[in-house]
Amino acid sequence: MGEKDLVKLCARLTPVMALPVYVFCSLPDFNLPDGLAPFCTVRELEGLTAVIEQFDAHRLRLPYTYESRLITLSVHSSLEAVGFLAVISRALAQAGIPCNAVAGYCHDHIFVPVDRADESMTLLKAIATGAGA
Repeated sequence: MGEKDLVKLCARLTPVMALPVYVFCSLPDFNLPDGLAPFCTVRELEGLTAVIEQFDAHRLRLPYTYESRLITLSVHSSLEAVGFLAVISRALAQAGIPCNAVAGYCHDHIFVPVDRADESMTLLKAIATGAGA
């Protein structure tokens, strides 16, 4: 069972950045190309949004936007936790860093611009030490 206590979530926060660059694609026909394994998808009225590795977007010649790095907030957060992503997004927003969040069963994940990824990691680590909370 995931953690709900905001203080504990922040104290246990261990951000981990994935190596690939991720991008967001819109598939208006709602069909994923064969062989594509997205990080996640979101079904919208306009089509299927697929968050995929940039390499795959180039390989499959898919148009995309938002070159980003994936940071997993490695603390087992409850889907019912209140305020955790608000703390994260506020810290990044104060630094002028956009983030796009995805909640998984065990962890929250954020996508930040490639050129601000290292700065984002520094800010997230500061939350865990209490300097950024």
